[in-house]
Amino acid sequence: MQSWRQQGSIWQLRPKQPQGLIEFIGGSYLAATPQVSYRRILEDLCDAGLAIHAWAYVPGFDHQSQAKKAWMAFRQSRRQLEDRCGVLPAPLRLGHSLGCKLHLLAPDGGRSSHGLVALSFNNFQADRSIPLLGELAPRLGVETEFSPSPQETLRLITRYYIQERNLVVRFGRDELDQSDDLLEALKKRSTDNTEALQLPGDHLTPASAGLRRSLLGAWADDPKRVEVIRRLTQTIGQWAG
Repeated sequence: MQSWRQQGSIWQLRPKQPQGLIEFIGGSYLAATPQVSYRRILEDLCDAGLAIHAWAYVPGFDHQSQAKKAWMAFRQSRRQLEDRCGVLPAPLRLGHSLGCKLHLLAPDGGRSSHGLVALSFNNFQADRSIPLLGELAPRLGVETEFSPSPQETLRLITRYYIQERNLVVRFGRDELDQSDDLLEALKKRSTDNTEALQLPGDHLTPASAGLRRSLLGAWADDPKRVEVIRRLTQTIGQWAG
């Protein structure tokens, strides 16, 4: 098993001879420590021969700015990786929840990627994502919303996101999933090869197995979740190839 290394805002995991690269952005506050929260899925992908670059961040209100920061950090880390390991295929972008939105808002519109796998796309308004905001903002006399707003995000995806190759993954018991909105926005483009996949689980399925293993050890793995993660990593590996 390879060891995690941090370089700036990017957590890296690299097999001896990388066959490809995954650029990962997690969801909400889970993404502050992706090497812990998403340990299971990312380490399984590394075992399959894929280098992992995971962006660590704390979400703010300016998602457009954070998307640009992530894109720039990934670009720099990719160049450094290729200086050591040689030229690699274009990276596959992988996002969970808010991380999907940040990938979709990347300045290059997905041009320099091999595609996107979007897990549990989430695009709620700020007062839905931050429970107390809806009560506090009116009292403080301010209007607070993410930038871009949910509606503007979908419009930007339809107009500026050019990557045709996307896999939108939803989980059966996920009450926070908004994949239908994303699929509708993607399908409005003149050219689109987006596919959809549904798996058992809930909104935290991509992260929960990693948290269990990190906190309790491998013995605490739920066999059903392990099987879902196995199917998911196999699918992602195929998309990265």
